[in-house]
Amino acid sequence: MGNESMVDKLNGVLSPLAAKLGNQRHLRAISTGMMFSLPFIVIGSFFLIFANPSINMEQYNPETANVFMRFLAAWKEFAVANYDLITAPYNLTMGIIGLISAFGIAYSLANEYKLNAAMTGMIATVVYAMICTPVVEGKIDLNYLGTNGLFVAIIVGLLVVEICRWFEIKDIKISLPDSVPPMVATFINTLIPLLVTIILFYGINIIFVVTTDQIFPEAVMQILTPATNIAGSLGGFLLIVTLGNILWLFGINGSSIIFPIVFTLGITQTGYNAEQMASNEAMTHLMNLQMFRISVMGGAGATLGLILLMMRSKVREFRTIGKLSLIPGICSINEPVIFGLPIVLNPILAIPFLTAPIVNLLLTYFAQKFHVIGYGFIIDPSFTPFFAQAYLSSMDWRNVVFTFGLVFVSAAIYYPFFKVMEKNRLAEK
Repeated sequence: MGNESMVDKLNGVLSPLAAKLGNQRHLRAISTGMMFSLPFIVIGSFFLIFANPSINMEQYNPETANVFMRFLAAWKEFAVANYDLITAPYNLTMGIIGLISAFGIAYSLANEYKLNAAMTGMIATVVYAMICTPVVEGKIDLNYLGTNGLFVAIIVGLLVVEICRWFEIKDIKISLPDSVPPMVATFINTLIPLLVTIILFYGINIIFVVTTDQIFPEAVMQILTPATNIAGSLGGFLLIVTLGNILWLFGINGSSIIFPIVFTLGITQTGYNAEQMASNEAMTHLMNLQMFRISVMGGAGATLGLILLMMRSKVREFRTIGKLSLIPGICSINEPVIFGLPIVLNPILAIPFLTAPIVNLLLTYFAQKFHVIGYGFIIDPSFTPFFAQAYLSSMDWRNVVFTFGLVFVSAAIYYPFFKVMEKNRLAEK
């Protein structure tokens, strides 16, 4: 009775807090807005793959090579000779992910406020481009239009909307006669918030350049480096993921709450790896999007292994839920298990639910570090089968085998706890 009382108290405290965070319009705008860039970067990644065929020319011997290796060698020679031409679509998709995200975030938040979403998104895009593209020796530097500028894109996207909303609330508009067409009125009344946001943000940018010899994005990244280092460290990442999973145990969608943090971090580090790949350098960023995918492989709590156990259970109810949950689980959707088994408020399964993702992430981290599997350098589509994501993120078949191995590791972690639960259920009948 005491335990139930404590659980109820924790649920009473955490549920309202998490509900507020999960429904918080700015966090939701960040999550939704960054999705705008995914189609572009997925397609752009294909061109990066095409420009970097998987063959080591130092070990290639034309005299002993088979037809397939000769094809790869010819492909490599063509790619090297035409590298800039082939990677142009990549540079203008993945390379401008910050620019696209600035529009997407502003568009999403403006929609929440019932503002003119398209126009507000364009204002954010223009402002972002203005402060992120310094002219260096007569040339525009595009460095901060990509993953380096993601945090600035979030700041600009949110603040531009709030400024435009302030003008709307205060009804600061140019008075026009009723005969003026609505499109013309919208155009004219966009001029004031556009001018104000340009003066404000570009003015701040000028102040940073004059006082610190850095443009605004450089200064922001320098300030955020300690925070991103914490989230980008193995310990920090494990802590964030575990906190999200603890919320799930109380029936709260913890994944949606931690998503803006870990997804932004993962995309940024994946982008760094892609840049290193494009420059023929060794990839070094371990906390890439692949780590986020592993943290939710089979859904929060790594429950795909549990589903396999359920499908062979002696309890008919467990078998039925397991079979129904298999296909969604393969695509990292596991609400049927969390609420149907249930895992929510289940003290027996809480331990493996928290432990399995930690073990999976540790194994993935060190497998990348010691080159047992390939680094993630491609941003793959969400809700794709986990084995397809494993390949698409790295173009390495070892990653596919590795992720299947993680499913069985998770099953082994869940096994003793599930058997206890199964035994208790059989004893009730």
